[in-house]
Amino acid sequence: MPSAPTLLAFAGLAFGLAVTPGPNMAYLISCSICRGRWAGLVSLGGIALGYVFYLLCAVTGVAAMLLAQPRALVPLKLAGAAYLAVLAVRLLAADGLFGRPPAQHPPESRGGLFLMGFLTNLLNPGVALLYLTLLPLFVVVEARSIWLQSLTLGSVHIVIGLAVNAAVALTAGSLAFFLIRHTGWLRGQRWITSGALAVFSAQILAALC
Repeated sequence: MPSAPTLLAFAGLAFGLAVTPGPNMAYLISCSICRGRWAGLVSLGGIALGYVFYLLCAVTGVAAMLLAQPRALVPLKLAGAAYLAVLAVRLLAADGLFGRPPAQHPPESRGGLFLMGFLTNLLNPGVALLYLTLLPLFVVVEARSIWLQSLTLGSVHIVIGLAVNAAVALTAGSLAFFLIRHTGWLRGQRWITSGALAVFSAQILAALC
């Protein structure tokens, strides 16, 4: 088990990263405003599965392999940048969806929302790098129980990340019925969110150059 100071330090880092705007937050805000809080929470379930996937990868040694072969991260980063760009374009093209109550939006299956949340997190290089580079820094090799340490630290990050993102989804969803009466705010939200996703995509590509 990690020591208390280590857990506190990692929890502080995890919270700081969770409240920093990123692809997951941008997607949840857009999804919750467009389709309501339930849709945001369903998508959050997919995001949670993405966290678990990366944690299992880190614990089973994929992290060590990728760290030994840094070029293996390039395809992941490229896929993440492309996916964020697609999300930005889709958001700009969804002008007709804004200004209508969530109940009037085209139906979206829970499975589709869950999958979108999962892919958004899976192709988020920030989450990948957290588990592949930052988490190992808090693991004490001499303590031996590397699996248990990794699982504990990863669980702390997942709990904090889900708590913050759930608050974002619930808050954004509760604003939907206010925002549908103020279309100017909705247009601004659409352009800001789309621009943020485009910036995240460009930053990933710039880091590869």
